Amino acid sequence: MKKVELLAPAGNMEKLKFAILYGADAVYIGLDGYSLRAGAGNFTADALIEAVDYAHKRDVKVYLAINIYAHNNDFNGFDDLLERVISSGVDALIISDPGILNVVREKHPNMKVHLSTQANTLNKFAVDFWSAAGIRRVTLARELKLDDIALICEKTEIEIEAFVHGAMCISFSGRCHLSKYMVGRDGNRGDCAHSCRWNYHLMEEKRPGEYYPVDSDDRGYYFFNSKDLCLAEHIPELIDNGVDSFKIEGRMKSLHYLATVVGVYRDIIDRYYKEGTSFRFESKWRRELEKVSHRPYTNGFISDVGESESMGDSKYIRDYDFVGIVDSIARGRSSAIVDVRNRMRVGDEIELLQPGMIISKERLNDILVDGEPQEEAHANQRVELRFNGDIRKGSLIRKKCEVGQALKIGR
Repeated sequence: MKKVELLAPAGNMEKLKFAILYGADAVYIGLDGYSLRAGAGNFTADALIEAVDYAHKRDVKVYLAINIYAHNNDFNGFDDLLERVISSGVDALIISDPGILNVVREKHPNMKVHLSTQANTLNKFAVDFWSAAGIRRVTLARELKLDDIALICEKTEIEIEAFVHGAMCISFSGRCHLSKYMVGRDGNRGDCAHSCRWNYHLMEEKRPGEYYPVDSDDRGYYFFNSKDLCLAEHIPELIDNGVDSFKIEGRMKSLHYLATVVGVYRDIIDRYYKEGTSFRFESKWRRELEKVSHRPYTNGFISDVGESESMGDSKYIRDYDFVGIVDSIARGRSSAIVDVRNRMRVGDEIELLQPGMIISKERLNDILVDGEPQEEAHANQRVELRFNGDIRKGSLIRKKCEVGQALKIGR
């Protein structure tokens, strides 16, 4: 049986390497100026060569997002740019705009093209339409139940991709104009200001100063701010129903998010293929997903359970600080050179996350700089740390936040 693909986000070269290290079968990256994550690192046409070469040497595929809704001036010089992109060896292009699709199909008919979730594909007839237009894979809209996904997989011939984890847009599959209207930043061209995360109340024009909370009932939803998608417990059902690729959202998220989420889903997928009907979802996977910065989780639209997709404020849940990356092994397999990302002190209780979902806890006893003991280390320092057991390059170090600490976004 063909194994489902685990597709991870890579906002820059460093994230691409960590996605691969922690178990991704494929990564998706953005083309500078043509991606729906303008704030991510993105890749120039020249940088694609290095990215594709690195991934292919490790048997990992690279998909390039050219998924803006294009204006006329976006096609100026596009043919030449496309030539350079194709020559890099990327495995597929992710497209949402029919105009861009037509240009690609005309100039490079053999190039594999995936349809972005921005195209809002919800039914098998739409999948057939896009298949006839030359699309080889469709990323389904997030607004589908499991039965709908199963029917599409059963009745269509091309590959089907589904999001399983990450932030969701409150507008239909991300096609939102709120940011454009409020602050002049177009989310459909990669410049979303996340206006949906701001705090809102309703006010009736003849009752100035009387503010009403945004709420929902059984007739509809009246909110802007969505929870984060988490379908970890539904992975077996999605595999059994024929989904070809599981996509994780988050090209602008941290390395800690990327490594943890990719590692968890890699472990779940591998265990299910190994154990089959004896597979049982383990609570440790959910605990790990709770350790990354996130909004409250939801299973989205996949089940019939009456679960609200909205949340009452714009706070993230963040129980752990990401404090360092093991850059190299120093003296012996339990001593390492660490790039510090956040302050750590001698005596801190830390956790190590190593590739392969190897997780351990210990107390930080030694911090050395040029062989000299230090009481603490700060962001952007390189220090030597000693651990109680073996440590691998690329391992991440985290520690629990102080009680009550949280991130909040807004204006």
